[in-house]
Amino acid sequence: MDLVTGFWSFKTFAAAVELDLFTLLAGGRTLTVAAAEQELGLPERPADLLLTACASLGLLERAGDGYRNTALAEEFLVRGKPYYFGGQVTYCDRRTYLPWHRIGEALRTDRPLTWDPQTQESMFTTADPQLLATFWEAMYSTSIFTARALGGAVDLAGRRRLLDVGGGSGAYPIELCRQQPGLTATVLDLPHVVEIAAGKIELAGLADRITTRPGDFLADPDLPGGHDTVLFSMILHDWDAPTNQALLAKAYAALPAGGLVIISELLLDADRTGPAPAALMGMNMLVETVGGRNYSDAEYAAWLTGAGFGEVRTVRFDAPGANGAVLGIKPAG
Repeated sequence: MDLVTGFWSFKTFAAAVELDLFTLLAGGRTLTVAAAEQELGLPERPADLLLTACASLGLLERAGDGYRNTALAEEFLVRGKPYYFGGQVTYCDRRTYLPWHRIGEALRTDRPLTWDPQTQESMFTTADPQLLATFWEAMYSTSIFTARALGGAVDLAGRRRLLDVGGGSGAYPIELCRQQPGLTATVLDLPHVVEIAAGKIELAGLADRITTRPGDFLADPDLPGGHDTVLFSMILHDWDAPTNQALLAKAYAALPAGGLVIISELLLDADRTGPAPAALMGMNMLVETVGGRNYSDAEYAAWLTGAGFGEVRTVRFDAPGANGAVLGIKPAG
């Protein structure tokens, strides 16, 4: 029954984010059903049902005759907070929820549902700039907290310059540079994407340590040199195995001896029975990409070894965008 009704929870959650309920309750404010009628413009019955449902999901808690944010909602669902997660909720609600209704079609045809490869160059080609903006906010909100977890699990002390391949809006370099005062970084992505990253970097006050470089990491023959760390964060699940192997070969060529490669992903178990977040993300790659899927750390390890990397190992952590990272070192000589 939990599987059958899972969309009830999601759509309740998405509606509350759309109403900006949690921002309204920021700072410990309490909201009664009667006040919700006035401030959210909801009739009494829907207001009561929404507040009750959000409390049942652990997003609100009772406070006297009203409701207030839980610590979880206060941290991640108040607009303007550093780790605001509402962008991801909105993106999934507006972009992927309805296409997922046709998942059987994707299974039968092995074709994405959110865009048409025959008429569009990529999943990012869309006439709706607002939807694209929502996508990048979603990626940022997922990545910024995941980067914090990655930085706590992977020792970057002594690393001086990081290349974030397909770095999107720059969340990983921003968070990792906050954690490591000696680290500088470059965001490599398409020209229109690095413009977004530059804005985020400027807002973070890190323009003196993080630069952007426009490019196409798939089409360009080489990755930029001059870095001792190459990061693939939530990138390799977008592509098929040969494409990923080619990217790791480019990383090997671009790194000096002793250079570090990091693959941060939702990793499948080697026996391909889970965990559910990684397996279901793989299903979402069926909905959103041409050849993407989630891989196990064993598969990544084999590709890294095949590219020439040594000291390959996996570190585990818990975050919305990844459950671990696979690391490799370019050997001397």
